[in-house]
Amino acid sequence: MNNTHNIEQVVEDLIARMGFRDFSVSHHEETRRVSIFINDGPFLEKHLPSFVQDMDFILKLILKKRNAEFVFVDINSHKKKREELIAKLAKAAAKKAATTGSTIELPPMNAYERRIIHTELAIHPDLRTESEGEGKHRRVVIYPIT
Repeated sequence: MNNTHNIEQVVEDLIARMGFRDFSVSHHEETRRVSIFINDGPFLEKHLPSFVQDMDFILKLILKKRNAEFVFVDINSHKKKREELIAKLAKAAAKKAATTGSTIELPPMNAYERRIIHTELAIHPDLRTESEGEGKHRRVVIYPIT
């Protein structure tokens, strides 16, 4: 039994134990992503952001206990859509910083989201980014280089 099948089986068992019946799971080994699509009811729509975060945490604990590599969990493409939104925010903020010559502070984000901003703006030689703040208030600040 290969690693992909094991991870998919763990996720399927976990989701079934939560009471969901209409779902699918796929694991992409090279990107270490687990894509989950759940079609059960309005509960998920209302609580999707926290549900994704909670599932990610629980699955990482289970995989750690089994000495398996960690994976990134995405449910109903929530993370993918969020990543696209953050990339658009980064581009818009970069354009504003470059055009106005002013420092732009983005809203607080988790480490993964801040990394998306830093990576997206690394190609701009006229800008630099830094993470500032502590804990839940940590944010990316974009500085124009003059």
